[in-house]
Amino acid sequence: MIAPLPLPGEAVLQALDYASVFVFALTGALVASRSLLDIVGFIFVAVLTAVGGGTLRDLLLQREVFWIADPVILAVAAGGAIAVFFTAHFLESRYRTLIWLDACALAVAVPAGVAAALGQGADWAIVLVMGMITGCMGGLLRDVVCNELPMVLRQGELYVTAAFAGALAAVLAGAGGASTPQALAACGAVTLVLRAGSLAFGWRLPVYRPTPPRPGAPKR
Repeated sequence: MIAPLPLPGEAVLQALDYASVFVFALTGALVASRSLLDIVGFIFVAVLTAVGGGTLRDLLLQREVFWIADPVILAVAAGGAIAVFFTAHFLESRYRTLIWLDACALAVAVPAGVAAALGQGADWAIVLVMGMITGCMGGLLRDVVCNELPMVLRQGELYVTAAFAGALAAVLAGAGGASTPQALAACGAVTLVLRAGSLAFGWRLPVYRPTPPRPGAPKR
């Protein structure tokens, strides 16, 4: 248990969920625009992206699914989708806007997952996993449904790594005596810095490189 970190209040959880839902919905709608979907398709992809990670998080934590407890969340996601449907053509680069909005969404969703796990009194390992699931699963579902290469799987990019590091920062900050808002702020900041650094400066992790087989060696 993470005893030094007090449990977050419901207002904190709700604010983080609303923020992550809205920004992830915008990314889902932008991907829908790249796939040339109709407005219903925009709403479907946006809502799927917005609630995907939080839904899996809540099911695993055995807490009431957040958008069932508060259906207004669906309206927020749908509103974001409709806004993008009518404005996406004004963007100079939808893809560049997409990747940066996604980075911001990740930096909000990971703290939301951390806060939800803390609210259930979860152990530190569960806090880490819930932060990563909340941050990564919505975008993964979005990209798979729209037949795009998932951002979470792009070679060497810091995505899941950024989510993990952010959640770990919250755990370590709590263990060091930080308040819950401070720990969640550290989580979001670390996540955003690593993801933004990967996009802007090419920060990467080494990727697997197979060694060419020796001549005459059996194939494996």
